[in-house]
Amino acid sequence: MDKVAEIKRRRTFGIVSHPDAGKTTLTEKLLLFGGAIQIAGAVKSNKIKKHATSDFMEIEKQRGISVATSVMAFEYRDCQVNILDTPGHKDFAEDTYRTLTAVDSVIVVIDVAKGVEEQTEKLVSVCRMRNTPIIVFINKLDREGKDAFELLDEVEEKLKLKVLPLSWPVGMGSMFQGVYNLYENKLFLFSPHGKQLEEDTLEINDLNDGALDKKVGKRAADTLREEIEVIKGVYPDFDREKYLNGEESPVFFGSAVNNFGVKELLDCFIEIAPSPRPRETEDRVIDPFEEKFSGFIFKIHANMDPKHRDRIAFLRICSGEFKRNTNYYHVRQDRNMKFSNPTAFMAAKKEVIDEAYPGDIIGLYDSGNFKIGDTLTEGEKVQFKGIPSFSPEQFRYVVNTDPLKTKQLNKGLDQLMDEGVAQLFTKIDSARKIVGTVGALQFDVIQYRLKGEYGASCDYEPVNLHKACWVSCDDPKELALFKSRRSKDLATDKDGNLVYLAESSWGLKTVQENHPKIEFHFTSDF
Repeated sequence: MDKVAEIKRRRTFGIVSHPDAGKTTLTEKLLLFGGAIQIAGAVKSNKIKKHATSDFMEIEKQRGISVATSVMAFEYRDCQVNILDTPGHKDFAEDTYRTLTAVDSVIVVIDVAKGVEEQTEKLVSVCRMRNTPIIVFINKLDREGKDAFELLDEVEEKLKLKVLPLSWPVGMGSMFQGVYNLYENKLFLFSPHGKQLEEDTLEINDLNDGALDKKVGKRAADTLREEIEVIKGVYPDFDREKYLNGEESPVFFGSAVNNFGVKELLDCFIEIAPSPRPRETEDRVIDPFEEKFSGFIFKIHANMDPKHRDRIAFLRICSGEFKRNTNYYHVRQDRNMKFSNPTAFMAAKKEVIDEAYPGDIIGLYDSGNFKIGDTLTEGEKVQFKGIPSFSPEQFRYVVNTDPLKTKQLNKGLDQLMDEGVAQLFTKIDSARKIVGTVGALQFDVIQYRLKGEYGASCDYEPVNLHKACWVSCDDPKELALFKSRRSKDLATDKDGNLVYLAESSWGLKTVQENHPKIEFHFTSDF
């Protein structure tokens, strides 16, 4: 297959939602249809031995939540599908925001009973800023929930999406009988056995066909006819161009846990979703069909396999073709690098690949050369735009509870900070270490992973801080004066950069007024 055909058959998308809407369960069922796994795992119970494939970290299996983005690839109907399952919990949102820079489209999962929730609103607003094509999957139809029309109005109002139903439920909860696919004019009958069999599908080109009444009963059939008539009167016909431009969002209904409505979603997604899209850099737009290779690092994960202490940088390929054992230019470090064992992912399972194409996400074994946002090219100096970094909002002192494991603690903190989900500051006056995160749950994850992956144990002590500000100044005398006056509030970050730790917004404002030549930055990549 030639390179153009390879690129066109790629579908790279993220699955996002509020926690507990069924995002990871949907991912599992998509993998099941793609033949990537033989049995879907349970996300919830600690007693169930088979866990979700995408929740591969030990803490995820224990808590039943996703705390890190996982990448999975499989083949389906001649397409290479790359799924990025993201954390839903707000304390891990920065991982999700960065992941959204690496996808070409998104599936948003909504719980039929809870409707649009806070975290979904935030994530969709990020997608809208980039005009990312969005498909909505309304999940858990086997439970009682909100009226379907009411939900569509809520999605339009809260998520600011122009929706278009491409499937429609027949009943809900205990009365749920199936889904009518408007895209294919087929009725899919619900069976809670979790296998979608051919006999569960009824092709109905005319809703007045009496076969519909026999299958679902006259009352349900009449309700469906009325509702489809309303849909056709209210909503326009599906326009793929509008979807690709982020102006229109198809909606599907189903029950992921029962494997119902998932195949229709996947079949339609394969047909309408975009192949790899152009990517903006600070100088120009890079087209995926360009000859020369380019890509960027959007995630780093330490200890994918704790036995081997491997650190992996996740690279999104944007143009050209990536080849194993070929020299590529690391733009920030201004040097060439060669990769002997680039890997493709199936969550925690990895396999070495010889080549990869735009849209693919590959893992590069990394000994500390990469940072989030780094660019690899065939020589061109470019920097991709839109990869966010975050200023910490919560801070705690790290207390080493096992002095014999000091070396392991320092190494563990160092490597976990590289993942970009937390930042480490070392006070200049006392050498005490402070961890800063966006969400409180991150502290638990760091503590848990230090113990499990590095054998180091730590505790935390409160520290009263408002903001961490990176400091720069063109005047060496002014900088030296600032350092001597403010030494008790100064720290260095992991890379040795000077950071001012402000105790309050008022205190920060006062310091800015007293030192007008000093520049204060709220992210490290100023």
